[in-house]
Amino acid sequence: MRYFYLSFLILILIAACNYNQSNQPKKLTDTPPAWAKDVIWYQIFVERFNNGDSSNDPSPETMYAASNFIETPQNWSVTSWTQEWYQEEEWARKDVQDFYANLQLRRYGGDLQGVLNKLDYIQDLGITAIYFNPLNDAPSLHKYDARNYHHIDVTFGPDPKGDMEIMASEDPNDPSTWKWTSADKLFLKVIDECHKRNIRVVLDYSWNHTGVEFWAWKDIIKNQGESKYKDWYKIKSFDDPTTEENEFEYEGWLNIMSLPALTKVNTQGEHKPGHPFEGDLHPEVKKHVYDVTKRWLAPNGDVSKGLDGYRLDVADHIPMGFWRDYYKYVKTINPEAYLVGEIWWEEWPDKLMNPVPYLRGGVFDAVMHYQVYRPARYFFAKSDYQIDAAQLVDSLNYQWGRISDATAKGMMNVAATHDTPRLLTSFANPGKYKYKAKPNDDENYITGKPDEETYRRVKLYLLHQFTSIGAPHIWNGDEMGMWGSDDPDCRKPLWWPEYTFDDENKNSIHDKEPEYVEVGFNADLHGYYRQMTKLRNENLVLKEGSIEFVKAEGSLLVYNRINGNEKVLVVLNAGEKGLSYEFSSGKKYMDILSGEIFEGNQMLVEGISGHVLKEVEN
Repeated sequence: MRYFYLSFLILILIAACNYNQSNQPKKLTDTPPAWAKDVIWYQIFVERFNNGDSSNDPSPETMYAASNFIETPQNWSVTSWTQEWYQEEEWARKDVQDFYANLQLRRYGGDLQGVLNKLDYIQDLGITAIYFNPLNDAPSLHKYDARNYHHIDVTFGPDPKGDMEIMASEDPNDPSTWKWTSADKLFLKVIDECHKRNIRVVLDYSWNHTGVEFWAWKDIIKNQGESKYKDWYKIKSFDDPTTEENEFEYEGWLNIMSLPALTKVNTQGEHKPGHPFEGDLHPEVKKHVYDVTKRWLAPNGDVSKGLDGYRLDVADHIPMGFWRDYYKYVKTINPEAYLVGEIWWEEWPDKLMNPVPYLRGGVFDAVMHYQVYRPARYFFAKSDYQIDAAQLVDSLNYQWGRISDATAKGMMNVAATHDTPRLLTSFANPGKYKYKAKPNDDENYITGKPDEETYRRVKLYLLHQFTSIGAPHIWNGDEMGMWGSDDPDCRKPLWWPEYTFDDENKNSIHDKEPEYVEVGFNADLHGYYRQMTKLRNENLVLKEGSIEFVKAEGSLLVYNRINGNEKVLVVLNAGEKGLSYEFSSGKKYMDILSGEIFEGNQMLVEGISGHVLKEVEN
């Protein structure tokens, strides 16, 4: 092993742009489950995915939250799936607020039956792992404001009223009293049906905060300092019943008072978001989190019927001591479970976090790897922050070079998510990544259909994403050709081909002349995504192989993926002009995607295009 380390150091000195993963140091605790490197992720935001059962649609009762600061209007109703996104409903026009504040009250009725109805579509797309945004019972559309951690949201199952009655019969702090609601059972069916299709399932949770309808918080509101849960949250002062004034004060996550923050204990030093810090969760909170975690990892004690892991929200706001204990606890239940953390901004919008502390010593198996998407965007898209191929290679080598081989391959390689502009929209706008990325922040921000060059650039980036190190990730709807600016515009209801949608007026929030564009399922882009997933699924070298950068000059990026005797050559030109690339003398190559043969000593790579080549015998 010492020889390999020395060889690796020599290789760095000789050829800094080569990345030989086989020589990366690693520890057993830094090794994600073997399946993590093989999957293609598909992220589902259930409320906007598909409405498979209109009888369970949200209602003012299921949306109620005492301190949401936005009350549901009396004439509120579920929004039509095909309604133009920027059109305001009658209830929104009568209850005039900021357009984006009103969007938080919209519901479309997406549910788990809608997911079940589309599993064949997901399988046909080539997906082998699903990451669900939070499904826990909660009033909001996003579900990060948990009402109950241990139950699935009542509007995602077939019997909201019956499920609420079941919940009311439990002691939520005593797992021995917990029952399975109809929504819980339907989610277990989703897991089972996914496993039958060899699709892994990971669920999103935030252990940092709850909502104001969470049962422990409601007990505090009722009993104040006499509540047995008073230490679960960061309470600054309780109400004095002898005065008219309400002295009750508490800490909300990022000062969002509808998300009361859970108590951290034994913390060391000042906690600054974007930086790891030591400490733990309150022991009673920790026990509840463990109980919920086990419930879904091994329902009724059966690991085969449970989740394959968790995506863990705002992980930098939770102490490292808790995460290390949590990792050990999860692995004792299912050693093959996958833990992926949201490790994102150190200082928005310029500095991303260093994920390394979270990827060593048994904390997480992976993070959502925004750190490799941002430089790739600045290379493949036409940007005010353009970088060349050499700079991209330098960035990628830096990110991969500081983590283990297994971790790099097991990372969740995100591009767009529920928290960012959609991929097409991100590429259509030349500005800084995720900065002034909504029309109310920048009236010139492109929110509608991109130009043709943007589609070509996105396709070229996808070719890189699916041939690079790490597991590719798709935000539901991107494969349909959906566009949308930053949250919440990236959360439109999906453009299923069986629907006809109203044309979209991209200027509707500004005092401009209306400009309408047709929206709907993009069969061409969907076909390209299927081509990418097929490429990845059918070529083991793209999952397990090392990467060797061959040429990085200007707009030309060339690299090999190597796994034993198997080798694939990827040639990408992000420039508008065609470029000549010289092969090794006497070699003959076939493009895996098109079947086109290239022979001789050079090939012409057209502008904004790429090839995935395998050497063939003459």
